[in-house]
Amino acid sequence: MPPTLSGATRLYVIVGDPIAQVRSPAGLTAAFAARGHDGILVPVQVAPADLSDFLAVATRLKNLDGIVATIPHKFACYQACASATDRAHFLRTVNLMRRRADGGWHGDMVDGLGFVGAARANGIDPEGMRSLLVGAGGAGSAIALALVEAGVREIAVHDASAERRDVLIEQLNRLGKGRALAGSADPTGFDFVANATPAGMGEGDPLPVDVARLAPSTYCGCVITKPEVSPFIAAARKVGCVTATGTDMYQQHQSIMVDFLLGG
Repeated sequence: MPPTLSGATRLYVIVGDPIAQVRSPAGLTAAFAARGHDGILVPVQVAPADLSDFLAVATRLKNLDGIVATIPHKFACYQACASATDRAHFLRTVNLMRRRADGGWHGDMVDGLGFVGAARANGIDPEGMRSLLVGAGGAGSAIALALVEAGVREIAVHDASAERRDVLIEQLNRLGKGRALAGSADPTGFDFVANATPAGMGEGDPLPVDVARLAPSTYCGCVITKPEVSPFIAAARKVGCVTATGTDMYQQHQSIMVDFLLGG
């Protein structure tokens, strides 16, 4: 049943550029209602050059209680937080911002929890696996941390930016857990392949890995929610791989997002 809106309804926004692909406005708004919370999540498209101006205004809106950040704003939104969880500080990125009592923002990054949760929901436990991560941005960094925390023995990182890739690898190796190293678009020999790039959202985008080299036993996950089945996931399914979509990932971490935004 749709929420009844009024002047007392608390406002939350999801900010990104582009924004039409996001699925969370309906899901989080319904989840707020299910918990008896009078709140609504609204999509807002803001270009990177305008984000600082937007956040300056958002901070002054007295009925705005939370912000969800999506591409490409997760790193910049971290800089706007007055405080954050240890996970967000390690990654220096956030996808959630909750209003503090003093009016500032408290941040967290839960993309990795949703991604690993989607794998486990499909019967895949990453512990002991060799994993390949494509994309070392905000979502990719969070997924990398979650995979290392889940016990992968090795994680290879592939990114168009060698500098960004190497920074993430150095961070992960400081944890003293699974070994992190530079990867490529070749998925040969990997048990777990994660696409954390937008490749597949646009018509004619190249696939993030060479799918001809995928083994049927390899698990493949993707962060893309539109199209619902990305070209990478469609190709992996043809090979016979177990897969999870960006929507599967979102469904796994929706309750985590609501818990955080409501102060849990």
